[in-house]
Amino acid sequence: MTNVFTCVMRPSKTINMSRLTVRAECPMHLEDFPMDAHACPLKFGSYAYTRAEVVYEWTREPARSVVVAEDGSRLNQYDLLGQTVDSGIVQSSTGEYVVMTTHFHLKRKIGYFVIQTYLPCIMTVILSQVSFWLNRESVPARTVFGVTTVLTMTTLSISARNSLPKVAYATAMDWFIAVCYAFVFSALIEFATVNYFTKRGYAWDGKSVVPEKPKKVKDPLIKKNNTYAAATASYTPNIARGDPGLATIAKSATIEPKEVKPETKPPEPKKTFNSVSKIDRLSRIAFPLLFGIFNLVYWATYLNREPQLKAPTPHQ
Repeated sequence: MTNVFTCVMRPSKTINMSRLTVRAECPMHLEDFPMDAHACPLKFGSYAYTRAEVVYEWTREPARSVVVAEDGSRLNQYDLLGQTVDSGIVQSSTGEYVVMTTHFHLKRKIGYFVIQTYLPCIMTVILSQVSFWLNRESVPARTVFGVTTVLTMTTLSISARNSLPKVAYATAMDWFIAVCYAFVFSALIEFATVNYFTKRGYAWDGKSVVPEKPKKVKDPLIKKNNTYAAATASYTPNIARGDPGLATIAKSATIEPKEVKPETKPPEPKKTFNSVSKIDRLSRIAFPLLFGIFNLVYWATYLNREPQLKAPTPHQ
């Protein structure tokens, strides 16, 4: 859309003013996305007249040459930090042309991405670490925790990537999602390791229970209240005196109570059951600590970094 205003001040001076609505593109480097900043150039110059015919100059100082209205500088995803001006000469086959350039310095607002991506990723990692506090025998519950959190991180990663241009390098958000995915997947591997050693060791914590002493078993003819007198007294039949052979039989016929000891194998130490694994105890401390250190380093690095804006280089 073009609006032209022409004013003839005197015979030798004419003022020609134009209002243009321009839809321009801005080349961006998204390595620091969404904490990135950009210097978006807007170039304009003469298409038909060379430098010998038309020369463009800024009439005011660089700080006042471009004025941005307060109401017109509000953007949903960016903050306008300022603008700079520049001029240069472009060489072509038809001659030299004067090109004027204005750089608009923009910094992306991070609030939307914190709510949409960062907080869900952090909550998913914390949820995956809740499984460390469950008993290792709770296989269904811990399996659901692990698989659900892995699928959630996959969905968040895909949705975050779809909102970006198709770039061939990893952004700051990609690195954060990748580390969160590694924590979630490691929690699932940790449960698989705990479950494997639980079944392999039958949940033995190394402590043994002292076996009870086997009870002595007496002859079945013996009862507590001496009900059968034959079991407690010797039996001597009436044998004729003087017969040594019968006397021998009488001695051998004497019945005496004997204790019968059953054959028992040496008892194996009983294994006591322990529902908390040493790996779980270690993971309860190591995983949150490492994730907290990662967040501290990540946010301190990107939030305290100065915007990487390319300053315009004036051309002579």
